[in-house]
Amino acid sequence: MARIRVIVSGAAGRMGRAAARAVAGEPGLRLVGALGRSRGVGEDAGVMAGITSQGVRIEADFPALLDRIEADVLVDFAPGQGAVAHARIAVARGVRPVIGATGLTAQDVQELTALCEAREVGAVVAPNFALGAVLMMAFSRQAARYFPHVEIIELHHDRKRDAPSGTAMKTAQMIAEVRGSVPPPKVQEEETTPGARGGTVQDVRVHSVRLPGLVAHQEVIFGAPGQVLTIRHDSVNEESFMPGMLVAIRRVMELRGMVYGLENLLG
Repeated sequence: MARIRVIVSGAAGRMGRAAARAVAGEPGLRLVGALGRSRGVGEDAGVMAGITSQGVRIEADFPALLDRIEADVLVDFAPGQGAVAHARIAVARGVRPVIGATGLTAQDVQELTALCEAREVGAVVAPNFALGAVLMMAFSRQAARYFPHVEIIELHHDRKRDAPSGTAMKTAQMIAEVRGSVPPPKVQEEETTPGARGGTVQDVRVHSVRLPGLVAHQEVIFGAPGQVLTIRHDSVNEESFMPGMLVAIRRVMELRGMVYGLENLLG
């Protein structure tokens, strides 16, 4: 069986380097291209990722790269709009995007879904590729049926641009689908400092923390008389996202449209 040919976008960044290592080390996959901006352009993607040379240079011009090579999958961890722009180019060329970026709007997702369906090209957009995070969201959805009082705290490194995170937004949406009526507050709340109670995503309170030293963490806290249930997931490095990313790369080859959320690819 032919190996799946993969391009990694953001190949000079931490997530991109981890993705390049994972692809290069996985049987059945082959790293055939790498994208970057100013940093790392012209460098070997394997060397940049801390492994042996892969004979693949990091390039800045995506259309020119696709003119020169054949690829099956684009893995992209670029910030939201950059990932969307790359995905549009990829789908038009028959290359399947696997997007791990957050910051995509609902309109972005709708437009990419329509484009993939029109072209019959598979795509995966996952707010979080960590399998533990997917389970955390699934468990939270289950708990929300019995614990309607819930708030989310998400914590990320201080280089993350969007808030709340895509994972927190997806978790809130999953909770809202099943919890029924929103419990009314016990008192009339008053914020003496605006924003102290966080923001809301489909009537679920979400609080975002950004600090150096963090990677990606989330707590979903459920309260009920006499008890508190906390479901927490911690990613301590980029390697935590790679098993889920590899699942998406393999499964996207079977799709003829876009799938949103890694949980939809798991048995």
